[in-house]
Amino acid sequence: MKKIRSFITWWNRPNKSVFADYAQSFIVIIPIAFIIRTWGYGLYKVPSGSMETTLLIGESFISDKFSYTFYADPQRGDIIAANEPTFKYSDNRFKRLFEEYIFGPENWTKRVIGLPGEHIQGKLDEQGHPLIFINNELFDEPYVNKYPLIYHDIKESPRSYDPQISFYDQPFYRMDGQMVKRVQKQLQQLGVPGVIHPRTAQIGASLSDIFDVHLKSKKNGDDKDEYWVMGDNRLGSHDSRGFGTLDRKHIHGKIVFRLFSVDSHESWMIFDLLFHPFDFWTRIRWSRWMQFVK
Repeated sequence: MKKIRSFITWWNRPNKSVFADYAQSFIVIIPIAFIIRTWGYGLYKVPSGSMETTLLIGESFISDKFSYTFYADPQRGDIIAANEPTFKYSDNRFKRLFEEYIFGPENWTKRVIGLPGEHIQGKLDEQGHPLIFINNELFDEPYVNKYPLIYHDIKESPRSYDPQISFYDQPFYRMDGQMVKRVQKQLQQLGVPGVIHPRTAQIGASLSDIFDVHLKSKKNGDDKDEYWVMGDNRLGSHDSRGFGTLDRKHIHGKIVFRLFSVDSHESWMIFDLLFHPFDFWTRIRWSRWMQFVK
């Protein structure tokens, strides 16, 4: 107790320099910030369209890490943040800890479909549409993106759009109609489809939509808990259909709240505002700000 009082007296000592004052603040703030960021709450920005139209590129979200860290496991339907499952961690223990908790794999965002111990199947119906069965029962997925994808920039991945609305009035991404037409023409000359429609009997489903997986579960005596995760944008998502099952240890947060929504690829919104002070305001999706997500 005497040592604690001595420490408090030293900490609050008078006439300390400005440098010492800042240094002491950092000594406290940095560990607290690290603990909150690692085991409490996280801030994420969507870098790809794999979760369209639930999440859009340029949106920022808060994730709840506390629940998954201390008392809960991911449930079906949760939108989770996870370490990149294909990342190759170092064999060095200290470097691996650095990669896991400070800087290493990218954060991927997907939706939980299958839980540990379940039997997950991907099949096609008579019209060639992909279906998912969980323990031999058809699973309904109302959140799956039903919009077609279109290339509006030859250097970027295709984005969701509503074909019933003008390119200039799209609800998800801002599009330049003249540019879209030029890109479509270029792709046609290359023999590449510029529009990817939701699967029909004519198009059929890809082989990746056909799978049969039994997920491991520690309750069943397995060495780990496995999850089957997929993006809501099934036509543009790299998920368990490609990289396989997701180990529970890679899942670190549940996306719970949308903060901002701006049609931008910039990592920090302030940079976008500085670089494009006038155009920035035309790309804000006001209707998608400050919302809980599910």
